[in-house]
Amino acid sequence: MNTILLPKSAFADHFAIITDPAQLNHIRTVLKARIGDTLKIAEFGGYLGVGKIEQLTDEKCVLTDVCLNTPPPPKLGLTVILALPRPKVLRRLVMDMTAFGVDNIVLLNSVRTDKSYWGSPLLARLDEFVQEGLQQGVDTIAPKIVFAKRFKPFVQDELPSLMQNKTALVFHPYADDNFGEFMVQNPLPDIIIIGAEGGFVPYEIDLLKSVGVQAVTFGTRILRTETAVNAVLGRWI
Repeated sequence: MNTILLPKSAFADHFAIITDPAQLNHIRTVLKARIGDTLKIAEFGGYLGVGKIEQLTDEKCVLTDVCLNTPPPPKLGLTVILALPRPKVLRRLVMDMTAFGVDNIVLLNSVRTDKSYWGSPLLARLDEFVQEGLQQGVDTIAPKIVFAKRFKPFVQDELPSLMQNKTALVFHPYADDNFGEFMVQNPLPDIIIIGAEGGFVPYEIDLLKSVGVQAVTFGTRILRTETAVNAVLGRWI
């Protein structure tokens, strides 16, 4: 945690109370903070700032002299459409995309998305993963996350409206155009689309192309979904 993100209800005047067990454990064991120390804190959806520890127990941490006066960093202006990955990598991907400052995340069904993934209990914990990402990236504004469980209706009915006056790229290992060469002559895209392990099948790529999405590749190496997402987002740093 590079900042401790708290709900609006945790603040009153110039005080704040931290009761989340994970945050309290971080304060005690990682930061090794003591009474009188200053903590970096933030209000969910609001500003960043600091507070001084007045009381610290196993149940709560009381902060005084709370000052929230720093706006969160700007977002990337980016939508990531991601074929729902394996549950064990979902947490890391959501955290990473949030920490990078992605505006919108669409978790999309695809041929290579196992149906069991949609029943994973981790989907009910996305808010938790988002909070971890915000605290890592020192941010307070959560990305909007939506589910698109039907590939064709999403691509044909919803994606065109998202693409109005915007550039959309789908990353596909067998595309003809290279992403690096694309970036030499074009600005950063507004929408990026990345498949599950193994990528999208030809039918899905053709459907995306039919609504104006351009297919690009990283090159001859085929990357894991997690690696591909972070490699693309690195262009914004």
